[in-house]
Amino acid sequence: MGRQWLHAKREVAGVKKGQLVGKLVKEIMVAAKQGGPDPEGNARLFAASEKARRQSVSRDVIERAIAKGAGIGTDKLILDHIVYEGYAPNKVPVIVEVLTDNNNRTAPELRVLFKRGQLGTAGSNKFLFDHVGLVEAHHPASGDLEEAAIEAGANEVEPLSHAMNDDIPEDATGARFVTERTATAEVSKWLSANGWTVVTSELGYIAKQFPELTDEDAANTGEFLQTLEDHDDVHRVWAAIK
Repeated sequence: MGRQWLHAKREVAGVKKGQLVGKLVKEIMVAAKQGGPDPEGNARLFAASEKARRQSVSRDVIERAIAKGAGIGTDKLILDHIVYEGYAPNKVPVIVEVLTDNNNRTAPELRVLFKRGQLGTAGSNKFLFDHVGLVEAHHPASGDLEEAAIEAGANEVEPLSHAMNDDIPEDATGARFVTERTATAEVSKWLSANGWTVVTSELGYIAKQFPELTDEDAANTGEFLQTLEDHDDVHRVWAAIK
């Protein structure tokens, strides 16, 4: 999925923790806005809330984020969802999803990051990706992933390890289920009802092809992607890198 560069360094662990909490709170607000405030009926909200709890985000903060996203009370959510397209170093296609309350601030900052990354010509590249539903989950027992995917209504499934997503316990069976965008919630519900713990339920992008990179090229590209990921307003980074 091209997100393996997400490894915080010890010396900036505190900053990373704060950034992660901020992004989780934004995800909760957006999930509540799009699917309503009830986690039982909103798979994306349920997954985001559970992930926030695992990161020790307080119940009060989670509940305020849900209320703000759902428009309950006087504090309304004002965040624009903007998708940027471009190329990382070594001509790796990248899609950047941004959640911002001030795009006049965010857009110039991202342009500076792209220029520093020595990109090729910027431009539309969504045709290089499939826009799909993605559900990542784990099960305490081993089993037939293909059978689970068929029963859940997913199109594809691939194994997912702790090394690929640290929300997957080392002793559990992890999997990433790829679905039609409109089927994301239903797949999540089936998995939850059949012993799976859903850790991510969202819409995302999967690259159709991956450029061949040397180890040095992959490292340079990964550094740039990490720089994008570290920006406070960047919500998701999707890249054609294995």
